[in-house]
Amino acid sequence: MSYALEICAASLASALAAQAGGAHRLELCQNLEQGGITPSYGLIRQVLARVSLPVFGLIRPRPGGFVYDANELAIMKDDIAACRELGCAGVVLGALDAAGRVDLAACRELIAAAGPLPITFHRAFDACPDQARALEDIIALGCQRVLTSGGQATAEAGQAQLAALVAQAAGRIQLMPGAGITAANLRALAAATGAREFHASAKRVVPAEPGAGLFAAARWETDAALVAELRAQLT
Repeated sequence: MSYALEICAASLASALAAQAGGAHRLELCQNLEQGGITPSYGLIRQVLARVSLPVFGLIRPRPGGFVYDANELAIMKDDIAACRELGCAGVVLGALDAAGRVDLAACRELIAAAGPLPITFHRAFDACPDQARALEDIIALGCQRVLTSGGQATAEAGQAQLAALVAQAAGRIQLMPGAGITAANLRALAAATGAREFHASAKRVVPAEPGAGLFAAARWETDAALVAELRAQLT
């Protein structure tokens, strides 16, 4: 049985570390400390020039919820166009309505902008109160995978729901557990859920650089050794 490990990278250094550790695919974003937003044009370009892995660009114009107005959707479509222009292998997106359902109209606009690029529906899915219905909507949209923790804070806490979603999907779409996945729990999660793809950040905290003064803040970076430990659990 083959498995895939996707690493969420929020910098060029993290992307290089993910590749060195043996990741199969990258989700590229920025501001991971805020849940991730769309990476800059420059970051996408540099990562694609330096990394041979498939790179999926996150399309999320701001932190917070997933209900977007027309102005935000216009920005998202332009960001998708940039991902296509630069050569991303796919994009990661999602939009909900005020009731927490998949916003089919908004998602169709975004997916149309992506053209032939594969689509991952991101953890907006975990804000949906009816995940069974949301999964059917996402399948109908033609997405290739769903990133989810099963509606819980971590994939480990949501593993029963993840197993139910994998069974419901019945091979029509990939369910990709994410949130709190480590080398210590990955093998058990794979066995419990039946999922074949997994998402992790494999991050370590990097202290603020000396002299940052008022702007001092720690950041997260992917650690190649942690990626390698994750990869070893899938072999």
